[in-house]
Amino acid sequence: MVRVYAVILAAGVVLLIGWIFAAYLAGNVPSWKRSDPDDRFGIPGRRVVAGLVGFGLAGMSAEFSPFGLSWPIALALAITGEGVMVWYAGSVDRLGTERRPVARHGNDQR
Repeated sequence: MVRVYAVILAAGVVLLIGWIFAAYLAGNVPSWKRSDPDDRFGIPGRRVVAGLVGFGLAGMSAEFSPFGLSWPIALALAITGEGVMVWYAGSVDRLGTERRPVARHGNDQR
């Protein structure tokens, strides 16, 4: 099961880095605006990436735990970690929408 968790974690991390890079390009390069992952995939896409990272990370942590957990318990903990990350990725926009800072460029004095 360690290999399964490792592959899923690696895929999630690669997708997360790609998401961050695409969001950066979409925010700073006008011709890349259409590649913004938040516009293309929205919250469901964010939840998929967070679920992959959460499942892989929780599974790896459970497998290498000093408590010697059996694989069914490690799988249950991995699914729990995935659920928490999916919930958080979907609720993060609702938690701080009013307090989100506005980026200012150069000498913009708004």
